[in-house]
Amino acid sequence: MCRNIHTLHNFEPAATSEEVHAAALQYVRKIAGTTKPSKANQDAFERAVHEIAHITQHLLDDMVATTPPKNREEEAAKARARAVRSGRYATA
Repeated sequence: MCRNIHTLHNFEPAATSEEVHAAALQYVRKIAGTTKPSKANQDAFERAVHEIAHITQHLLDDMVATTPPKNREEEAAKARARAVRSGRYATA
């Protein structure tokens, strides 16, 4: 139904508001059991996404990291390599 929600804490550069919103949207979709709410539920759905994104940003802003920030590009390359090894990613 939806993509996995990725870790947003302790990366350089820090998570963007778009990434926080995308994670909130994925969370609400998973909880609601739908990728697109009915018109009757649209306002509640959008309000939940907004509120979860807002509190998620506060959480990320308030958390303290005890390790150096991870590099986004390096972590993405590691994830791709794991996917290739597991057979989930076809190579061209």
